[in-house]
Amino acid sequence: MLNKAFLRKVSTFAASQGLFVKGSKYLVALSGGADSVALALVMKELGYDAEAAHCNFHLRGDESDRDECFCVKFCEAHGLKLHITHFDTVGFAELRKISIEMAARHLRYAYFSNLIRDIGAAAVCVAHHQDDSVETVLMNLIRGTGIHGLVGIRPRNGHVLRPLLCVTRQEIEDCLSEVGQDYVIDSTNLVDDVTRNKIRLDIIPMLRRINPSAGEAIAKTAGRVSEAVKTLDAITDETVKRITETTDNGVVRVSLEGLRRAPSPENILFHILRNYSFNPSQIEQVCRAASFSPGRTFYSPTHQVLIDRRHIVIEPVSHIPLLTMKIPEDGVYVLGQNTKLRVKTVNRSDGFVISKSKSCCYADKSRVCFPLTVRPYTTGDRFVPFGMHGSKLVSDYLTDIKMNLFDKRRQLVVEDASGRIIWLMNQRPDNRCRITDATTVALKISFEEI
Repeated sequence: MLNKAFLRKVSTFAASQGLFVKGSKYLVALSGGADSVALALVMKELGYDAEAAHCNFHLRGDESDRDECFCVKFCEAHGLKLHITHFDTVGFAELRKISIEMAARHLRYAYFSNLIRDIGAAAVCVAHHQDDSVETVLMNLIRGTGIHGLVGIRPRNGHVLRPLLCVTRQEIEDCLSEVGQDYVIDSTNLVDDVTRNKIRLDIIPMLRRINPSAGEAIAKTAGRVSEAVKTLDAITDETVKRITETTDNGVVRVSLEGLRRAPSPENILFHILRNYSFNPSQIEQVCRAASFSPGRTFYSPTHQVLIDRRHIVIEPVSHIPLLTMKIPEDGVYVLGQNTKLRVKTVNRSDGFVISKSKSCCYADKSRVCFPLTVRPYTTGDRFVPFGMHGSKLVSDYLTDIKMNLFDKRRQLVVEDASGRIIWLMNQRPDNRCRITDATTVALKISFEEI
């Protein structure tokens, strides 16, 4: 049986974090290393219903198969049910064009998520310990990831639990040594060829020569930062709600005036933009541009940002090009997934009423030549806005009504066969084909959402 003091320390930590519920089943990620072996024994000896899962990533040749064999024998010896899966990690990484480390992480946690559901478990327990959290804090400090990177590894992240964050690697090894429990060693962890290993093998030992309790001190500081971050996030969330608005189509607008009045505009903007795949360096650039560079745009893999006159506009990156469509006659034409254009000939009578809605255009049909064409506006397009006599560049008109750059790029026009624009869609019809007292037959073009 494991050391009672060790078990008590883990049990007390788990209770303080609300990690476990008696009567629930838990999955234990078992690699065969000291940390995961200790975790499996802790779960068993504390009386939890637990099953183990081992992932063979096939990255270390015979060592990978050795680890799997060890896990099988370990679980047989301790009466634990074991689930095993195999991955072509290298192939997956090449397919997704990501690092081996990222590929292994993705495969591992996707498997755990599915297995939790299949066996009816409450969560998966992984064996990160205090030293892992310290390494994470130091890595994030070196990378400059901001205050959220200084909280270390959280005890709970969704369905992932980490009950060993209260103990060090040395405590784990000493505990296993006391009971004569062996484990496997991953040889790649003994070579300082990656950042985390350099921190583990070089930097942390140096810090402990300065202060033997350096690891514990950093872990305690990370815990305090974590509590402070909760308060900061709560205040930040309130500010974000106050200065942002989201439209029905998912466009987010951040008030520049509200942002400037915030105690820390860059922190508020970081809090907003990190949810849209922007990295810290990009967010710094956006923050600087917000003060001096209206009209600038920035792109992440999933979203685009525009510094407009009064707002920072955030919206998804669209990979769907704007269409060009011919309209040969009256009818209903589908423009996009949720929109359509209705073209209808209307005989003018005493009860004829022209709608004032911007989504509707009326024209004297005798002045319009079919087929019509719906297309994005282009540089140099001109029209005569309704109520005016001189022509105007479409781009100038859109600037005058303070349309932002993203909306300008999406602006459509309807032109007739002569190449004359008859409607700046959802904005203004052309004055040259307006309805007059002499008009007997009208053409009604309406934009409708499905």
